[in-house]
Amino acid sequence: MNLQFKVIQKDSSSRGRLGEFVTSHGTVSTPVFMPVGTYGAVKTLAPEEVTALGYQIILSNTYHLYLRPGHKVVQNLGGVHKFMGWNGPVLTDSGGFQIFSLKKLMKVSEKGVWFASHLDGSHHMLTPELSVQIQQALGSDIMMSLDEMYTEESSSDYGQEATDRSTRWAKRCLEARTRDDLALFGIAQGGFHEGLRIESTQAIVDLGFDGYAIGGLSVGESKEVMAKIIECTEPHLPKDKPRYLMGVGTPDDLVRCVARGIDMFDCVMPTRNARNGSLFTSSGVVKLKNSVHRDDSNPLDSECKCYTCCNFSRAYLRHLFTSNEVLGLRLNTIHNLSFYNKRIKDIRNAISNGTLGQWATSLGDE
Repeated sequence: MNLQFKVIQKDSSSRGRLGEFVTSHGTVSTPVFMPVGTYGAVKTLAPEEVTALGYQIILSNTYHLYLRPGHKVVQNLGGVHKFMGWNGPVLTDSGGFQIFSLKKLMKVSEKGVWFASHLDGSHHMLTPELSVQIQQALGSDIMMSLDEMYTEESSSDYGQEATDRSTRWAKRCLEARTRDDLALFGIAQGGFHEGLRIESTQAIVDLGFDGYAIGGLSVGESKEVMAKIIECTEPHLPKDKPRYLMGVGTPDDLVRCVARGIDMFDCVMPTRNARNGSLFTSSGVVKLKNSVHRDDSNPLDSECKCYTCCNFSRAYLRHLFTSNEVLGLRLNTIHNLSFYNKRIKDIRNAISNGTLGQWATSLGDE
């Protein structure tokens, strides 16, 4: 069964929309934020806790599961859902982002990407065909095509070369797919160049994927640049397919980008920031290490109804964090993921009420 997607309602004040897509592991309402479970686990939380927080789908990492424990191990144990005890849908990235972040440990050719494992230095070649093979072995409900990211330090000629290569790799991914029950998304690249972005988007759409992603953003660019790239890309994406902005972002980014027509997001920010003692609240970001919280008996966020805010003070959370207690990491993660899920709910309500555009405009692009 290929991915079935439908738009349910459009916002009258923006390009935001309510929708849903159906996978063999359940239906997902959009807009949706996907917590990141890099190694097959959302850090510090059990799968049932992630479900209890309201999440319908999570993201796992092809690169890391390929290296450890190995995709064939996961396949032999019943696939990624059974392996990790998660009953909902799973999206896996292609592995490309992690490899390209290795920089000095990788080399790109038309065949694929040669890289040295960050674990033991062993050499591997990730091709479009192998990326799909790994994801099919994992049993991902949504697979991503292998693409090439490039930095703005690269020459314009290389930008064109990398963009064209991503298109050729995308076609090879489609040709390598042998399981029709798993969806495959194409990824538009092109750096921060509007012309290349439009060219890449049109070429990827012409190949015919189950959904489409915008890659290569949230890599240090300004909010204005991110907005510019989304604005030039979105008009060229099919209206009857889900749109996924990879690696984004802050709670306010979700508002801005849904208003620009994006349906799906993932980001390590809520879970990583939680482990670093940086917590999102209705009154701004709270840094637990700050001494001002040492004697504070107030909840982290008086407007939040999560388990953490209903039961513990800022003083206690700071104590756990400064004492390196594992419970602190868990409670922080519960709160940050609760905050993100509430933000998504608020975005959906704003679409229903036709007010998302005004909300996004009030935030600006800062």
